[in-house]
Amino acid sequence: MRTSSKHIKAIFTACVIFLGVEATTPALAAAESFPAYPKLFGSREIKSSKLEKFRKWTDVITRHKGNAALKRRKCRVSKVNRCSIQNWHKFLRKMKTLPLRAQIDGVNTYFNRVRYIVDPVNYGKKDYWATPNQFFSKNGDCEDYAISKYLSLRKLGVPIANMRILVLRDLNLKVAHAVLVIYYKGKPLILDNQISQVVEANRIRHYQPIYSINETNWWLHRG
Repeated sequence: MRTSSKHIKAIFTACVIFLGVEATTPALAAAESFPAYPKLFGSREIKSSKLEKFRKWTDVITRHKGNAALKRRKCRVSKVNRCSIQNWHKFLRKMKTLPLRAQIDGVNTYFNRVRYIVDPVNYGKKDYWATPNQFFSKNGDCEDYAISKYLSLRKLGVPIANMRILVLRDLNLKVAHAVLVIYYKGKPLILDNQISQVVEANRIRHYQPIYSINETNWWLHRG
């Protein structure tokens, strides 16, 4: 199910994150718990609608919206242009006709085939959150997979309220990581670039959630 241990360690080490969560924690003191879905990895969730501190996330959503016209451009495949954006939208049109669970599995498989590259190599930065356009052009790391899966499923009609980017800590490797969570029939499914299949969260024992976020809210996770 997973790639080699050497490759996994390189990937997880590159995902050390993310946005200064500890610094934002006090602002949540008055936020209420969010009980609508099962607890992620047994954590207690504290909800907030204040996304100002999460500039990498809000910026990637803004940049993605600005790329909307790219899919309409004519494209001819060449050695330097794989027409990835056009192919992505063609793929999504095919997925549109399938049941939701097939869409989830298909999107996960589609993006897990993209090559993994660390941000310092790609962008010369410790951490950078890429749009799907950038991800297809330059490949990416853990949060880039999760972002592109999120935006794909949103395009397919999955409600924002049913999805979150989840930043967590791998307790085995003691490093940070990011995945996509989608709630399907009342259960949280995990779309992870290090797991070939979509799995229920309760099958994973070594993840400790830190925070999760979508376009309207974010949640602090406490043990």
